[in-house]
Amino acid sequence: MEHLHSDLVELRQKLLTMASLAEVSVNQAVRALIDRDYDLAMQVHNSDHLIDRLEMEIDDASIHLLAKAPLAGDLRFVMVAMKISHNLERVGDEATKIAKRARELCQEPPVKMQLDFPRLTSLALDSLKSALDAFVHRDSAAARAIIPRDRQIDALNREINELLADFMVAHPEAVHRCLNLTVISKSLERIADHAKNMAEDVVYLCEAQDIRHSRIPPPSGAPDPLTAG
Repeated sequence: MEHLHSDLVELRQKLLTMASLAEVSVNQAVRALIDRDYDLAMQVHNSDHLIDRLEMEIDDASIHLLAKAPLAGDLRFVMVAMKISHNLERVGDEATKIAKRARELCQEPPVKMQLDFPRLTSLALDSLKSALDAFVHRDSAAARAIIPRDRQIDALNREINELLADFMVAHPEAVHRCLNLTVISKSLERIADHAKNMAEDVVYLCEAQDIRHSRIPPPSGAPDPLTAG
């Protein structure tokens, strides 16, 4: 049992290291976009293999732990660790995608329009950080609170896409640059989706309840998009 506990602690540490790398990659990719920093965007691309390697290490460690027939609580932890690592790997992929588009945009004139990328980035990163904090503290209430935020992020992504679509109609010469910005907006929205997935996994870890695909009521006073109209 002591050996099992040691292995679980090591698994948790690998996962937290991976989470830290993923957060840093997203922050750097967005900063490269805003600052038009080609070298920083390349740094994000070059560090993606570290996240990929940790995902494989976590999968391998998890398989060995499952073979030791852990108790139910530890079994859930191992399963959740694998699922969170897969979501973190995808967060890293989205950061790399943002960095790639940022590199292309660095080499072209900036698109002269106001897009609320700072707010979208802040919302996505806050959801990611909150999901990871909920995992660390095994706080299912905090994890549940993350899930409804996804609607707000989806709405902001749609707003940015609509603005870009209108701009492309008025400025055909900027279509390629606007499409890059559309991809970046979608990547940030996907990062928030992965954070939501992780929050659902934390609820399962803490409560042994699978809440995926269940309806989460909208915040108080907000219209329910499934029933409005």
